[in-house]
Formats: sequence, C-alpha cells, structure tokens
Amino acid sequence: MKRSRDMRSSRFAFTAAGGLILSVALAACGGSGERAENEILIAAIFDLTGPTADVGLDYAEGVQGHVEWLNAAGGVAGRPVRLIYQDYGYQVDRAEQLYTQFVQEGALIFMGWGTGDTEALRLRIAEDRIPFSSASLSHVLGDAHESPYNFLVATSYSDQFRIVLRWIAEDHRANGGAGNARVAFMHNASPFGLSPWVQGGEDYAREIGVNVTPYEMPRGATDYTAEFTRIGQSGATYVVFQNTSAPAAVALRNARGLGIDATFVCLNWCANALLWRLADDAAEGVVGAIPWAPLTADVPGVRDIRDYLESRGDDHGDKTNAYTQGWWTMAVFVEGIRRVLDAGQELTGENIKQALETIDGLDTGGAGPPLTFTPSDHRGSKGLRLFRAEDGRWTPLTEVLTAP
Repeated sequence: MKRSRDMRSSRFAFTAAGGLILSVALAACGGSGERAENEILIAAIFDLTGPTADVGLDYAEGVQGHVEWLNAAGGVAGRPVRLIYQDYGYQVDRAEQLYTQFVQEGALIFMGWGTGDTEALRLRIAEDRIPFSSASLSHVLGDAHESPYNFLVATSYSDQFRIVLRWIAEDHRANGGAGNARVAFMHNASPFGLSPWVQGGEDYAREIGVNVTPYEMPRGATDYTAEFTRIGQSGATYVVFQNTSAPAAVALRNARGLGIDATFVCLNWCANALLWRLADDAAEGVVGAIPWAPLTADVPGVRDIRDYLESRGDDHGDKTNAYTQGWWTMAVFVEGIRRVLDAGQELTGENIKQALETIDGLDTGGAGPPLTFTPSDHRGSKGLRLFRAEDGRWTPLTEVLTAP
C-alpha cells in the first residue's frame, strides 16, 4: 500500500517496535519524578474504575502502547515522550484537579476522556493554550471557534448519528417500510449520551422524516424491561445505542428475551469486540458505526498495532477498537509535535496547535479515513463505515459514508 508523504516522514510510520522495553516508566500513574533531558511531557486522564471503564481500559492501553512503541523506535526526532496519567473515575471535579496539576508540571499536550469533563475544561484549555484531545467525540469540541485547542480525531457523535439516521431512512424504504422510520434512541444518562441528539441529531431526524424518541439508560441499571415495553408500544423498528458496551449488552439481552423485533445499531463506544463477549448471541446482527477499524482488520494501520501487541505476548483478540482509537489519537498529536520540530520551531502548545492545523489527508493506513484539520475546523474525520456483527466478527456493511 502506497502511503502519503505525511506518513512516510513521521516517526509513527509503520515500523515494528520489536518488543523493546519502554524508555520511560508507564506502570506508575502520574506524578512528576525526575525528568530526562529533552523529554516531551504529555498528560492524560483515563477512566479505569468508573462507569465507562469497560471501554476506558482499552483506550488507555492504546495511548500508553503508542508511547511505548514510539520511544522504542527513537521517540520524536530523537526526543523521548513521557506520558503521565491518572485514573479519574469519570468525575468532572477530579478531571479539573488533575488538569491543573499536570499543566503545572509542564505538560504540553493533554489527553482527556469524557464529554462532561472535556466540555468543562474547554475554556481553560484555550486560555492555557494546551492542545487537547479526548475520547469524547462531542461535535462542539471540533468547532475551532468554540474550542480552539480541542481536536477530534474520529467522527463526532453527531456525525455518526446523522450517518446512521440516513442509513436507517434508506434501509426502511428499501425494506418496504411505509411512512417515517421509527427509532428509539437509547442513551447514557450523561452529556456523552445526549450529545448526538442535542447537537444536531434531533433537527436532522426531523429534516429527513425519521421519528426518533430518546430513552435514558440509568447508570448501573441491570434491566431495561420497562424501557423496552415502552419502545415496543411505540412501534419503533430501529434502536440506536449511544452508550458503552456493558449497558448495551444488558439491553440487547433484554430485548432479545422480550422478542423485540427491531434492527439494533451501536454508535462507536458499544460497537466493539467487548459487546460480543458480554452479549454473546444477542449481539448477532447488530449494526455498528465504527470510526476506527477493529483489530481484526487486515490493514497496515491496524496490523502494526497487532505486531506491537504480539511482541509483548498480548493477544489482539482480547482488545477492542477502543485500543485502535487510543493508539491513533496519540499518533496524530505526535505528528503535530514532529512537524514543529522539523520546522525548527520552539515546542509550545500554540505551535503544536498550528502544526496540527496543517494536517491535510493524513494517511492512517486504513485504520480510519484520512484526517484533515484546518484553522476553522478541528473535526478531523467526517465519515466512517458501518459494520454488521456476524458470527463473532464485525463484517463491513458499507463503504465509507460521509456525514451530510
């Protein structure tokens, strides 16, 4: 596969890490400690114990894994990257505390996690000029005017939802459905859960003639019979989940047990291998909106991750595509650092931001669509492929679909 100049010239080009040992310790979470000369400090918060830890663990390991792989290959222009991080348990106040601590320690870049905490930090990030990306794909975080130092490296929740709604409208008509398609939108009880609905989804559904009813999924719920009773009465023939794998799996088992006749769709945080492990046969036939390829995909941008995991004796089959997303989120910011250093500029947050805004069609080796940022648009990707869960694998259902 021919790769772009961006990929060939970067330090995260496709070369094996060969199982070398990380030059900086990642096992100990956070802390200042003794700094190596020319070290590049990047900070992160992860949800390792909170309500989204089911997918948070793989994302965190993907970020950490990329740093280990990068340093084993010589770092960025010969400079090692040091990652400091803490588990924040999905608590907004804890995220704000850790952000302050890590910025004071000299972090040039910050990797966040949730929608609520990322949106809460948005203005401080801009004031501090700290380039920031998180696992949250809230649409507003890619608006360069509203969030000038935030970057989305995957398709926003709103764009995912619009792609899915358009597919539903077409699928409904193709299968002889009369009138408007009826959709139940089952969402996490948080800003993350509501993001695709309130940031454009409701208006777009009305525009294309799809009837959508939101249903909140309370945290910690072990049964959604009441919700599915109402969904069954509503006549909905499609159910879209904006949640992580564990609650979506519970809901799928409930729905199958109740005989709910509907097409189930997961946005990115439940469209992964973990859904299979938790829901078993109830996951069969689920449609997944997947911005970053599963680790079973045979493409260079994923194959390289598998090689790294195998060099450590890890089975890639135990990881979800959250690992791919974490790996590539870090990789994109490393590309921004590399561009600053290649230009002979001082490594500052403002210079890294401006370097990221020059990325145009960055080749991800097939792990996702090419990424582009501009000074006015920090939503790197506008498209994704839909997959269908079949026999324990995510099988491509469509080519890349672009958000309307």
